[in-house]
Amino acid sequence: MSVFAERLKELRKEKYLTQKEIANKLGVSRVAYTNWENSKREPNIERFVKLADYFNVSIDYLVGRKNHRK
Repeated sequence: MSVFAERLKELRKEKYLTQKEIANKLGVSRVAYTNWENSKREPNIERFVKLADYFNVSIDYLVGRKNHRK
């Protein structure tokens, strides 16, 4: 599993959200979101920005370039 997928799952669980709930908040299908968490696909840059904003972390944190969230 990629660092991105692991961090995405961790952040979602910290907010006690299901994959369907977070997918709805981001405006994507549950299948698309599930593929991100399972390292089958990655979001486009627009979605990376939305994820970072929603979880209040940097994109660098999401992709594993930095270990601090901001």
